[in-house]
Amino acid sequence: MRKYRTALPPLDLLIFFEAAHRVGSFTGCATELHVSQAAVSKRIRQLEEWVGEPLFVRTASGFRPRRAESSSINR
Repeated sequence: MRKYRTALPPLDLLIFFEAAHRVGSFTGCATELHVSQAAVSKRIRQLEEWVGEPLFVRTASGFRPRRAESSSINR
């Protein structure tokens, strides 16, 4: 069993993920959290590395969340 400090990702990464998911864009998330768009991208990338897979599907017009059923996160 993982220790509690490594069982969950850092809280700031979860805050950025939640805001990006809710707002629907990294730019909107950056505006809401008063940070740069690059900071949002970096935090999302760090969370994806922690999880071990992409959390969003990038498209030409932005991104959309990955379907939970296809994710190993639920396993």
